[in-house]
Amino acid sequence: MDLDRFFLAAKAAVPAVAALSDAVRGNVLRAVADAVDAQADAVLAANAADLARMDAADPKFDRLKLTRERLAGVAADMRRVAELPSPLGKTIAETTRPNGLKIRKISVPFGVVGVIYEARPNVTLDVFGLCLKSGNVCLLKGARDAAETNAALAEIVRAALRRCGVPADACVLLPPEREAATALLRAVGNVDLVVPRGSRALIDFVRENARVPVIETGAGVCHVFLDTSADLKKARDIVLNAKTRRVSVCNALDCVLVHEGLCGKIGEIFAPLADFRVRIFADEKIRAALAGTYPAELLESAAEESFGTEFLDYKMSARVVPDLDAALAHIAAFGSKHSECVVAEDERICGRFLAEVDAACVYANASTAFTDGGEFGFGAEVGISTQKLHARGPMGLPELTTYKYVVRGNGQIRA
Repeated sequence: MDLDRFFLAAKAAVPAVAALSDAVRGNVLRAVADAVDAQADAVLAANAADLARMDAADPKFDRLKLTRERLAGVAADMRRVAELPSPLGKTIAETTRPNGLKIRKISVPFGVVGVIYEARPNVTLDVFGLCLKSGNVCLLKGARDAAETNAALAEIVRAALRRCGVPADACVLLPPEREAATALLRAVGNVDLVVPRGSRALIDFVRENARVPVIETGAGVCHVFLDTSADLKKARDIVLNAKTRRVSVCNALDCVLVHEGLCGKIGEIFAPLADFRVRIFADEKIRAALAGTYPAELLESAAEESFGTEFLDYKMSARVVPDLDAALAHIAAFGSKHSECVVAEDERICGRFLAEVDAACVYANASTAFTDGGEFGFGAEVGISTQKLHARGPMGLPELTTYKYVVRGNGQIRA
């Protein structure tokens, strides 16, 4: 498989893309959004072909599935990105040295950004939009499961680029085979950054094989801690939303930690979950508290592997903890540093939780479902970084830039 031609084509497009004005970038994104709306039937037909090859019970099925509404939402996100301020050429810091040298630190594109992602074809458009707006060329490596959908979307993008007089290779879709992912991770000199977006298995594969810089967007093992001071309605609504809004995404709830002082109220809090047939892997105290109020067939004994699992399904674990310290210890042991929530009216509890939990996003009295670039006002996201270097949390436009130092002098030389 001749993959070097893809990498070289992307690299060759870098100067032209970096030189585009923000107005031209915005015009391209709006043109793509309009084309996605106009060609929705063709995209949905391609998506239907991909879906036909996947078991509907597979947790990835919902991620793969596009509807007219979802497609319109992605196009709308692209239009929002087009209207956001450019992240380029920003002065991050500046100083004048005693010798008269003027030093400015300014934001610039990375160059070629590669993204490896699983069965989520919306990522094709989200990544392209954010990359172009931030002056980057994107190399896309989607999953075989979404091959036809990704190809249809990439062709829409490339056609719009050509119509706007921009090199089509500002967006390059790699073949869906696994070999392409390995080659991308080893494309030293042609790729400036790779962002994997998917399961823990994908992240581990990238970490073990990458020879180019990587920003990890890890799996989401998300917790909600219900303190004894929690407002019951808030607790019920937050748990229900975080778990059932969309189970196949990384910000979905996986484990509820219940303060032992609230255990008697857990039946009231968990009751709405039964309408969605949520299976609960619970410790002995939770099972006792739910006996007779929660469907017995949906209640199972928790094993050690029930904790620290990203379910991506209508399943979750639950455990009673004696206090906040025990909740913090559990999250430290089993969390993935993605999104964690406390439900409490006691401000001291909220303050400690927000300060002490080590995660990209920490919440007090709000659903973890808000961990999303669009919800944070970024228009879209490349992924949600769970590491600490360069980017953390939802990655929008600023996270797709690096910086350089621009130094102006007047003949200074160093002694």
